Amino acid sequence: MQGKIIKGIAGFYYVHVVESGLYECKARGLFRKEKLKPLVGDDVEIEVLDGTEKTGNITKILPRRNELIRPAVTNIDQALVVFAVTEPKPHFNLLDRFLIMMQYKEIPTVLCFNKKDIAEDWNIAELKRIYESCGYPIIFTSAREQENIEQVKSLLKGKTTAVAGPSGVGKSSLINLLQSRIEMETGSISKKIARGKHTTRHSELLTIDEDSYIMDTPGFSSLYVNDFEKEELKYYFREFAPYGDQCRFHGCDHVHEPGCAVKEAVEQGIIHKIRYENYLEMYRELLEKKRY
Repeated sequence: MQGKIIKGIAGFYYVHVVESGLYECKARGLFRKEKLKPLVGDDVEIEVLDGTEKTGNITKILPRRNELIRPAVTNIDQALVVFAVTEPKPHFNLLDRFLIMMQYKEIPTVLCFNKKDIAEDWNIAELKRIYESCGYPIIFTSAREQENIEQVKSLLKGKTTAVAGPSGVGKSSLINLLQSRIEMETGSISKKIARGKHTTRHSELLTIDEDSYIMDTPGFSSLYVNDFEKEELKYYFREFAPYGDQCRFHGCDHVHEPGCAVKEAVEQGIIHKIRYENYLEMYRELLEKKRY
């Protein structure tokens, strides 16, 4: 029987099997020998020990498409990054760090700006100006007014989506709306999970329908982009791509080199200044990392 791990707590793994429900499973000892730990999001094979109590053992972890370290999850199809249009104003540097991390992991990202109901037209226009040129899909929502929630749901259909964003942007309200017609027997899951007396925040997949999951990632406030070399960073800023070959020097890092087409595009307002300044800050961080 195949299913997906939606939560791991105190040595138990809760595996959602389409049309059969939720199974409380232990992982076979052979994974420890192989130094392989089951993660939330893993597609697994299980053997059922008790069909009534819905208990079992995980016998096999199927190949992973991708893996995130923080939070420790796997097989993410896309990320939904939630920021507020205003109150609080978007922290662009933090937002760009998250986008770069997802680019690096090759995970498609949808940008969701919430609190549309209290935003001015110019707030929305500015965000479009900065991010539409980068090629990210953008949705403006209002959790309070339930505006564009169906549009978000349609983007999540049939996928496993990591939902991320800082606190105070209405992420929890959005997640509650997305889960409003939840199909799964939430009673049995909470009863089972309550046994594992740990209340710390774990990664958890929430089921929207039988083949759509969202994962609420605990509010993040800082991200360091240091998994790669400074020379790679430019490739994760999508809007730089059309200009890379037009620079005077081959291998231009778009920082201090003369005849740089990216810097010219920034001066002309084609590439947004905010994005370029965030690029420079991350570039300097990676430079410092190399030094030490």
